[in-house]
Amino acid sequence: MQAARGASLSDHPAERAHDVTGGRPRTSGRHVGLVLGIAVVAFVVDQVTKYLAVEHLAGRPAKPLVGELLQLTYTRNPGAAFSTGTGLTPVITVVAIVAAVVVLWLTLRLRSTFWAVGFGFLLAGIVGNLADRLFREPGPFRGHVVDFLMLPHWPVFNVADVCINVAAVVIVVQALRGVRLDGRRSDAATESGERAREQ
Repeated sequence: MQAARGASLSDHPAERAHDVTGGRPRTSGRHVGLVLGIAVVAFVVDQVTKYLAVEHLAGRPAKPLVGELLQLTYTRNPGAAFSTGTGLTPVITVVAIVAAVVVLWLTLRLRSTFWAVGFGFLLAGIVGNLADRLFREPGPFRGHVVDFLMLPHWPVFNVADVCINVAAVVIVVQALRGVRLDGRRSDAATESGERAREQ
């Protein structure tokens, strides 16, 4: 709701961060830094654990980590999630590159800390598996992703996959809350919240 002269009555920081001259949000270095910080840390964890999996699990039987609930094993996945598209590794690699660029571009629009956390994990997940496809055997754009975490009745996965799933949860939560990338709620979510308060 706005006053007669058009001034916003909201004190929400995300709304104050908007440029009144163009109606577009100003660049937020803090949120960009958060995305990149989470992405770098998670990417390093992904790559280190994959290195350890290759060194200590390849050619050996599965090792229980949390009893039979979570075991360590070694497998190589040429496809996407759940071993789909195993014959389309170059295509999947190109799609991953495009996805990483899109995430980086959207990061410049972020004004929400929770969205930034989600984007950080998403970027780490995409780049973590992309690095395998670019640099592991059998060659660039055809590399097989290293997977080593195994749950009962579930495909073997890795840390990058965990990051993507964390990001998916954040995206769903923010979508349900009606929170946009700039931190403001959508008109529908705002109206719904106002009706709930009135009742």
